[in-house]
Amino acid sequence: MGLFGRDKSQMITADRALPGRPTPLRVPAEHYVNGHRIQPPFPEGMQTAVFGMGCFWGAERIFWQTSGVYSTAVGYAGGFTENPTYEETCSGLTGHTEAVLVVFDPAQVSYETLLKVFWEGHDPTQGMRQGNDRGSQYRSAVYYTDDAQRELVESTAKSFGDALTSSRFGEITTEIAPLGTFFYAEAYHQQYLAKEPNGYCGIGGTGVSCPVGTGATTEG
Repeated sequence: MGLFGRDKSQMITADRALPGRPTPLRVPAEHYVNGHRIQPPFPEGMQTAVFGMGCFWGAERIFWQTSGVYSTAVGYAGGFTENPTYEETCSGLTGHTEAVLVVFDPAQVSYETLLKVFWEGHDPTQGMRQGNDRGSQYRSAVYYTDDAQRELVESTAKSFGDALTSSRFGEITTEIAPLGTFFYAEAYHQQYLAKEPNGYCGIGGTGVSCPVGTGATTEG
């Protein structure tokens, strides 16, 4: 009974969420794969994007392998609890989803191309789950940093949604919202699949191509 017996596929409300803590979790200074910073400050000209697409281990690997991406980190976003732990997030009592922070050079890869990677890298029609991973912490989400990102998220969601419908998938359930605070996850989660190559990865797409302009990869 009580909160810990609740349905994790239902979003917690702010007044019932765990309070968290004022102190951020400790994370490494450098990316395990490329040695770049995973926390600000980042080099001048870099931009950031935040995506939720199921288990963040596999999601992060997709993005650090994407050309033009400077750095990545995993964490928690979209909820209410301050500096949550992994266990708290998995309880469904924080409102957060597992998320990936992507730091990218817009002169080498466009935000639109990152959205293509996002849409095609998971199934955004599954609601509060991704494959066998169930709970609000596995929901699909894009947290935009400005109006330009918001417009691209909304336009690609429509075009990909149409493509999914044509391929007999359901409606997109992705949460699209302004980015609040991205809370970094514990050190052992950062670049986890580089440290544990045979670790669990539940990421899998629909096989449907997202019809966005990939020719924009060299735009400034």
